[in-house]
Amino acid sequence: METRLRIALIRAKLPRPSVQANLRDAAGNFVGRADLYYPDRRLVIEYDGENHKDRMVADVRRQNALMNAGFHLLRFTAADLRAPRSVVAQVRQARALLPRHPVSPDEAQ
Repeated sequence: METRLRIALIRAKLPRPSVQANLRDAAGNFVGRADLYYPDRRLVIEYDGENHKDRMVADVRRQNALMNAGFHLLRFTAADLRAPRSVVAQVRQARALLPRHPVSPDEAQ
């Protein structure tokens, strides 16, 4: 489903997101791994499958850590992917609203 999400974004002519990107805070500490990531906006895109119901506490902690490290996060489910135009619109809007950030060579994977 992550692949379907990525393909929907690419087909909509959005830039190709990084896949399974390792994210670090300002001190260089590992914070998490993003399903999809736009480093130029520090925008993390996550697909939450059925198994996320069982990992809710860990996911919430991870989300808080990402946000505290200055990342922005959008989360989608299978129900969201049934309306890919809505998903694309939300990603496009977030990219338009978020400020540009310089991309380090590590982030440009």
